[in-house]
Formats: sequence, structure tokens, C-alpha cells
Amino acid sequence: MNQLRRLILKGGGAGGVLACALAAGLLRPSRAHAAEWNKAAFESKSLADALKHIGAAGAAESADIHIKAPEVAENGAVIPIEVTCRLPGAESIALLAEKNPFPLMAQAELAGGTEGYLNTRFKMGQTSAVKVVVRAGGKHYIASREIKVTIGGCGG
Repeated sequence: MNQLRRLILKGGGAGGVLACALAAGLLRPSRAHAAEWNKAAFESKSLADALKHIGAAGAAESADIHIKAPEVAENGAVIPIEVTCRLPGAESIALLAEKNPFPLMAQAELAGGTEGYLNTRFKMGQTSAVKVVVRAGGKHYIASREIKVTIGGCGG
């Protein structure tokens, strides 16, 4: 027998069964629930305001937050960053760039028991300190790293 023909018949049959189950109401697509958007924090124009709106105005320095990012970014439009947090019970990780027009760049809520890890790319217009704020156990902790930008990324 032709294996490709069998594979196509199996796939078509499975797809037909799923379509019938959906039409009969046996399967219902669920909604994806995203975390609430902190509009005030993302629209803040100063680092102090952004920290205040995420509840981290008095965050304590922590050596348990490790930031892996380039010391010199040749292109400020795409800067990779990797954050690893060894604080137990990490609940969220926020990235802020001190001299960006809007300092809060990202905020990730972590599910219970999730490893405190974030890997992303961001944009900076000029040399600035990048701050990482981690909420763990109801308290906020902060770490920072200076990143030098040679070509502007935010319109520079």
C-alpha cells in the first residue's frame, strides 16, 4: 500500500472528526487570558514614575539578579538581553531603560513555580543604564547594567 495515501486518509479522517465535534458543540475554543496591562507604568516618561507605577519605588539591590547583555551595542534598535533570577518565588520581571523616552520596556508576569528567566530584545536611543526589577515574595529587587549605544535605535 502507498504510505502517503494512508497518511492523507488518516489526517483527513481526523480532521473531519474534529470538525464534526466542533460543529456539534462538543469542543469549545477557550479564551486566552492575558495579564492586565499597566497603562500608567508604560506611559511614564521618567524612571522614577515608572518604578512607582510598578510598585518598585523602594526596590532593594540584589546580587541574585544576573543580566547578560552586550557592554557596547553597535545598533541600539536591537539589543539582546537575558535575565536570570535566583530569588525564590519570582513573580514578575520588568525591564527599564533610564534614558528612553518611555523607560518601561517590558514587564513579564511569571506563573507560580516558573523559573525566573527572561530573554528578549529591546531598543535604546542612547547610552543608558538598564534596570531589571524582580518581584519575589511580595518584595521588589533591582539590578542594573550600563549599555553603551553607538548607533541610536529610538530615532537617533
